[in-house]
Amino acid sequence: MAAYRRRIGHGDEAERGRFLSMVEKACAIARRLRELGVRPYGVVRIDSSVDPGTWAADPEESTRRIAETFREACARAGDQGELLAAEGEVCWGGMHSWKEMLKLMELVDRPEILGFQADMAHTLLYLLGVNAENDAIVPADFDWQDQETFAQAYRTLTGSLRPWTIDFHVAQNDATVKGSGSHDKTGRHCLPADPEGKLDIVWAAGHWLRDSGGEVTRTCRHVCWDGCMFPNRVMSDPGTWNQILSSMIQVRDAHGWEE
Repeated sequence: MAAYRRRIGHGDEAERGRFLSMVEKACAIARRLRELGVRPYGVVRIDSSVDPGTWAADPEESTRRIAETFREACARAGDQGELLAAEGEVCWGGMHSWKEMLKLMELVDRPEILGFQADMAHTLLYLLGVNAENDAIVPADFDWQDQETFAQAYRTLTGSLRPWTIDFHVAQNDATVKGSGSHDKTGRHCLPADPEGKLDIVWAAGHWLRDSGGEVTRTCRHVCWDGCMFPNRVMSDPGTWNQILSSMIQVRDAHGWEE
């Protein structure tokens, strides 16, 4: 369930107010669904709703304003007994790099309410420094055949953000970007069996769902697939869902647990 999008990184007080109002309404709906038993768990997703270029005009002030707004959103979510998850995606200013994302989470400092949403397709771009070259973890001339370098980079990424992760999306990415407008340079999802896919899905998922000692964290209650960028003809093909469900089951079998 996504909150209403407003430019809270640079928006005026009226825009911030509308954002917070929509967060409150979304959390009230989520709470009611939980009370009815149709939604036993889950989060309300939020983002900064400002593009990286606008954010970069004044990074410190932009992040301060986002954190201030997120902190108030946490107060309203807490009143409803709900959790918020900040979407890790390179198209959102102040959340467009793993370092800025971590900085923002620490600045908000409400870990009991605000967590991180890790989408495997989007977070892969954190490694490459898309929209944040200085924060790239792999070198510019990185060779995807160099599995040792990739594995070390992936451990760095997940080791930093996993402690904040409360929502997880299984996905595949071919390390390219797409989009326009507010979603410029966002992760390009592809099907699990895409020959250009860069992720060993089950292996990579384990780095988000297990701690550094290999124990399942149990912080993400469900397995979700994120593939919002496929055309209708792909979505209506039964083979698409066979691939997706197979990947989800493999992740669940490898990293799930019995209640």
